Amino acid sequence: MAEEVDDLWEPWMRTADRLLEDEQLIQRVFEAQARRWLLSRTRGRRQTPAEVVLRLLILKHVRDWSYEVLEREVRANLVYRTFARIGAEKVPDAKTLGRLGQVVGPEVVADLHRRVVEIAVEKKVVVGRRMRVDTTVVETNIHYPTDSSLLGDGARVLTRVMKKVERGAQGLVSSVRNRMRSVRKKVVAIAIAARQRGAAGEAKRRPLYEGLLSVTRKIVHQAKRTMGEVDQLGARKRKQFSGLRRQLETMTERVEQVVKQTRARVFGGNTKFEEKIVSLFEPQTEIIRKGKASKPTEFGKLVKVQEAENQIITHFEVYDERLPDAALLVGAVEKQEQQIGSVPRIVAADAGFYSQANEKRLQEMGVKNVSVPSRNTRSEQRRSHQKKRSFKGGQRWRTGCEGRISVLKRRHGLNRCLYRGQDGMKRWVGLGVIADNLINMGLYLAK
Repeated sequence: MAEEVDDLWEPWMRTADRLLEDEQLIQRVFEAQARRWLLSRTRGRRQTPAEVVLRLLILKHVRDWSYEVLEREVRANLVYRTFARIGAEKVPDAKTLGRLGQVVGPEVVADLHRRVVEIAVEKKVVVGRRMRVDTTVVETNIHYPTDSSLLGDGARVLTRVMKKVERGAQGLVSSVRNRMRSVRKKVVAIAIAARQRGAAGEAKRRPLYEGLLSVTRKIVHQAKRTMGEVDQLGARKRKQFSGLRRQLETMTERVEQVVKQTRARVFGGNTKFEEKIVSLFEPQTEIIRKGKASKPTEFGKLVKVQEAENQIITHFEVYDERLPDAALLVGAVEKQEQQIGSVPRIVAADAGFYSQANEKRLQEMGVKNVSVPSRNTRSEQRRSHQKKRSFKGGQRWRTGCEGRISVLKRRHGLNRCLYRGQDGMKRWVGLGVIADNLINMGLYLAK
């Protein structure tokens, strides 16, 4: 049976199997599991072996599966069982796999990626002579944000949590009033009125927004009264409702922020309100415009991806706040120099990364060919420089970064960042990058 299964391994799997035997990779996952609880090293049942956890997470992102599909496929496939080093043992269920995925946090994933790049350098897969860099937007799992839909979301969540508190406490001094029927009617009316453009449509929407804001404020005041009543309960009851109270407090603050930005936009004409929230459930989401004709506005986080030879991603970063592309170029080259120990001979990027200061700085660092175009130049000297064979060659090589981002999004889960919070997105993106690197290293070393 082992001989039959061995013939069915994919080429990348054979090389990745050897690469994942690295002691530092396994030890880092083992340490992360040992820190789950204070006495995880000495108490409780035996944990899932670290090498099994690492291989299952890599397999998940190589195939872009959910945890449920991962469990089913590994249970049913002898090749996956052998690759994951499970053999005839029981496969962890989907809930356990999800918890193990959360244990391997963003710091652990960054360390794993750093070690994978070190292995690529040791195996001579990466020499560091070339570098290309690009940015993309990883969208969060939210609906298209409108002021009315955000107010409706907040009213719905606050009402639901208050009802849970009321049922658990077997009644409150001031009973919770359900105003969701009024909220839904007003949200639908605003959506219908939004179809009419111009001053007439605006005149219809204003009174509707005024009514929706009024109902939402009443729900917020009711939530604050409910929190006050929870604070007056006994110690045991307060502990019982502590989680629901935190939800009420968090959501109340966010709904109040949405009320402020809605009033500023609808009645004050201010469309650039500070600290604007576009999702009550993913508040870290940013509004990003990268000039795409098909999708002019995206809602998510900016991610930088930089590659060296043989399509190996040497560094990635999810930014807390969006920065201009031009502010990232010099730091990307310095990062590759720090990782590999040498300055690349050619650096390629698109026009968004161009500035005279960047080009001068890279030349001072020792980069011989800075292939970053300037679209707005009127200098004949600059135009002739951009027509040189070496410059055009760098730009042809740069286009591969677009394909790499497309593969990361389609095959390795960059468009499925379902974990809430910045750390969850960093973990998800990092695991997808590691999976892609292992595939490319496997294909290169198998030649």
